[in-house]
Amino acid sequence: MQVEIANSGYKRQLQVETGEQVVIGVNKFTSSQEEKGQYLTVDPSVGERQIAKVNKMKASRDNAAVKASLDKLRVAAQGEDNLMPYFIEAVKTYATLGEICGVLREEFGEFKASVYF
Repeated sequence: MQVEIANSGYKRQLQVETGEQVVIGVNKFTSSQEEKGQYLTVDPSVGERQIAKVNKMKASRDNAAVKASLDKLRVAAQGEDNLMPYFIEAVKTYATLGEICGVLREEFGEFKASVYF
């Protein structure tokens, strides 16, 4: 089934690229005002400010409470409990999304899609 889906998507993409399949705004009736090669740029200082905010938050939070909430989440993930209350508790202790996902990644692993061509 996955192979058929991949082949179908590949065939459609080739049809779009050759013009056999028309996609408005992609290969037909594109805006003449659109400048090619112009991409969204982000000021690097924005990322630096966000990192500083996260570091400041981590320094001022109760790290023992964060660890305790993440440990409870880990135990719940090993069982069959509803994880939502544990997510909420972790967020209330100022655990970051990365820390929460790290616990889940350690317990469940990471999804790796099979790719067929």
